Amino acid sequence: MTKIPPADHGVSTAGDAGGVDGRLPTQGGDEADGRDREVAYDVITTPVLVIGAGAAGARVAIELAESGLEPLVVGKRDYGDAHTTWAAGGINAALGSLDPEDDWPIHAADTLNEGHHLNDPEAVELTAKHMPDRIRELDEWGMSFARTDDGKINQRYFGAQSYRRTCFVGDRTGEVMLETLIDRAQALEIPYRENVMITRLLSDGTRVDGAVGFDMETGDGLLFRTNHVVLAAGGFSAAYRRHSSRDDENNGDAQALALEAGARLLDTEFVQFHPTGMVGERYGDEWDGRLVTEAVRGEGGRLYNAEVSASDASGGSEALSASGGERFMERYSPDQMELDARDVVARAIAQEVREGRGTEHGGVYLDISHRDPDYIRERLPTMVERFEDLGIDITMEPMEVGPTAHYTMGGVDIDFRTGETGVEGLYAVGEAVAGVHGANRLGGNSLAETVAIGKLVGSHVSEQVTADDDAPTVSDGQRALAEREFRALADLAASDGDVAPRALLEALGELLWTHAGILRDETGLRDGLDRLAELRARTADLRVDGDRTSRSFEYAVNLSMSLVVAEVVLRTALERTESRGAHYRTDYPETDPAWRQNLIVTADESGLSLHRRGVAEPSEPVRAALEEGYELDYHHLE
Repeated sequence: MTKIPPADHGVSTAGDAGGVDGRLPTQGGDEADGRDREVAYDVITTPVLVIGAGAAGARVAIELAESGLEPLVVGKRDYGDAHTTWAAGGINAALGSLDPEDDWPIHAADTLNEGHHLNDPEAVELTAKHMPDRIRELDEWGMSFARTDDGKINQRYFGAQSYRRTCFVGDRTGEVMLETLIDRAQALEIPYRENVMITRLLSDGTRVDGAVGFDMETGDGLLFRTNHVVLAAGGFSAAYRRHSSRDDENNGDAQALALEAGARLLDTEFVQFHPTGMVGERYGDEWDGRLVTEAVRGEGGRLYNAEVSASDASGGSEALSASGGERFMERYSPDQMELDARDVVARAIAQEVREGRGTEHGGVYLDISHRDPDYIRERLPTMVERFEDLGIDITMEPMEVGPTAHYTMGGVDIDFRTGETGVEGLYAVGEAVAGVHGANRLGGNSLAETVAIGKLVGSHVSEQVTADDDAPTVSDGQRALAEREFRALADLAASDGDVAPRALLEALGELLWTHAGILRDETGLRDGLDRLAELRARTADLRVDGDRTSRSFEYAVNLSMSLVVAEVVLRTALERTESRGAHYRTDYPETDPAWRQNLIVTADESGLSLHRRGVAEPSEPVRAALEEGYELDYHHLE
């Protein structure tokens, strides 16, 4: 076990709150202790509080409601506008619509292979087993899946999958899936409160008794009193400079809140860099890093390097090839080509750029113009529309793409049958957690996990709720802890230094991209920790413009979450002295069998602790599928 003291890295004890405290320092003398700040707030009671309103949170809430409970769901954005809407390409289930030989053990085997066997086998098998029923359920609830000519739910190839297993709605799968779940939740009249940010869980380190936050539209303090909290607040990919999320989501809220409350984090060194994010001046800052769905490659898109100038690249694949652009995946993965695992393709692009064969914007070209234009418009309507708005016709010319931080395999450590975190009353689900994906996520499995595990967690939580949970009271200790948090938020809003929170968030994103990005080494990671300490020191001079309804204040709260997660990522990436999946150490380029262990992070009064845990073995049916060696042959697409 490795113990990291808190002294020089800004991690301080949380006192009666337990765990690690990611609060930013405030300015001023006696007033800065918050005793004179306003602490007015509303108290809301609920049997179950679900934090996060994407697919995972919605599916948990649906299960709770169908069990006769009335949970409260809170989200940072408008209802139905969660990050799930950006999951474009599809959702996996071994339906066998086109490949009848596919089955759940093969799905599980593909997931374990893609995760480099760091996955929790039970989590993988639960997901693979339950997904056919979850797809049929979504279909019954009205999700408009693409269909084959004979009426079956259609399925497409996705990277590193042995069969056509990915169900889809064009390239709007996540958006349509969330609409379907929200429609179901509204039919069940599940209460929802939008534009709410949770800043602390009420915890003594062993159990949770509620949560504290604020209304982002009014600035009012909110105390949620409950004996059961479900964290479904996503991952932390937006902490990186180039990422596929919007800037105000996936900031590490779930992981920071859980760690502070006394829960464990698992495998946080594993951050997935999707191979194809939008890069280039012609897209503008708004679209930098935004996802170009894997469905483009699943439908036959090809990657070319930029040994040809950008001006010569406008004629599509033929012009690129004739002018010297190389279809470089032939060198890295001649069998699976562009549909190899995401970590393989992302590193190949990074290597092309590093060796001078990338575009001036640090990318390569993705081209699908060799396919029939009508087919492209049918299968990839969102991509066509998005690029048309930018003056680019992808049926005729290539897109400029590069790796972007997209998904975090690491997160809260849970029991996947129950969602339990080890802190009584605290559960977690979705991208907030770790276990299903191991060292690298199989494309199409993120949406699958949300509904497969979401139903299981909702079912278990419903069994834990008693009649006493319907109207929980607020104890004096809980009220005191909540009021301390409200004063801290008031202090933060009153910060009047010289440094804008957004500037520090941008600096943090650049730090992680540079020192904990696709290619890592000991020197860079240690330098990143030193720079992180310097960045933390700058928060002492923070300036928040506006009150608790301002974007500046929102950025300041996001910064407090992202700083906690950034240190955990740097620490765990430094600790894992091997390359595996999305974690690639140039100074340890080989996979070490001795490192087939999960890396766990806990926090106490003395700081962060890292220790290892062995990985369980899969069941006999999955072992048999692994031994069979199923694998996609890319050339099926040719």
